[in-house]
Parts: sequence; C-alpha cells; structure tokens
Amino acid sequence: MSLEISNESGPENPVASAARWLDTPSAILRRPWAGYVARALLTFMFWASGLAKLLDMDAGLAEMRHFGLEPAMLFYVATVAVQLGGSLLVILNRWTWLGAGALAVFTLLTIPIAHNFWAMEEPLKTLQFHVAMEHITVVGGLLVAIYASTPRKGAAA
Repeated sequence: MSLEISNESGPENPVASAARWLDTPSAILRRPWAGYVARALLTFMFWASGLAKLLDMDAGLAEMRHFGLEPAMLFYVATVAVQLGGSLLVILNRWTWLGAGALAVFTLLTIPIAHNFWAMEEPLKTLQFHVAMEHITVVGGLLVAIYASTPRKGAAA
C-alpha cells in the first residue's frame, strides 16, 4: 500500500477533486458578471428602498414627515436621488467612491434621525441599537467597496 499522492486529476484522486471544489468559488468570483451581482447585493437595501419610494410617492413623503423632515418633498427627492444614484454608481463600478460615499453618509445620518436608540425606552431601545450597529456594518461594507475599486500603484497593467 502506497501513501504517495498522485498529481493526476480525476475521480480516483480525492485531493485533486477537493482542490477543484475549493477553487470553484474563486473561479466564479473572477467572472465579469460576479462583480455586478456582488455590488447589486451590497446596495440592495438602498435601491430597493429608492424604488419603493419612487413607486409610492405618498408613502415616501409620509416617511419623511414621520421623521420630521420638512420640507418633505425636498427630503424625498434627495433620498431617492442618493439611494438610486449612489447604488447605480456602485453597481456600475463608476465613481464608486462617490456613490458608496454618499450611501455611507446617508446611512450614518439615518441613525440619529430614525434609530436614535439613546432616546428610546426598552424594548425598542435594544432593537434600534442593533439596527444602528447593522448600519455601521453596512458603512464598513461600502468602504470596502471603495477600497476594492481603487486602483493600486504597482498593480499589473
């Protein structure tokens, strides 16, 4: 009985078979369409919200008024523009720093406006605290998108 591992690939070589399975996610992520899918998923909460507001303007305006944002129409238009415009820039990987930066600032501004847990009573206080922490995590993801889209000095041409 030999303990030698063969370099041959095929069903008789479990090491080679496992290596191919481990390479599969990397190979998929190198496909041109994978970046678009990843960036669309990253921005989903923004473009879905922007489309919902666009399709139901009355609800969008009511949301602005609920949070005391007046004039509601100005905040509605600005919100939809940032959510859809920022998402589009990120998804298309064009001026990603601007789109992701605008979405990050927007997300941070929602914390004191809509998720001010420090001024709430339990159990809403804990719920809104966790939502605020999730928002900070989303900002981190947007910063990673900016970092990943930035060309590096010395990168292969």
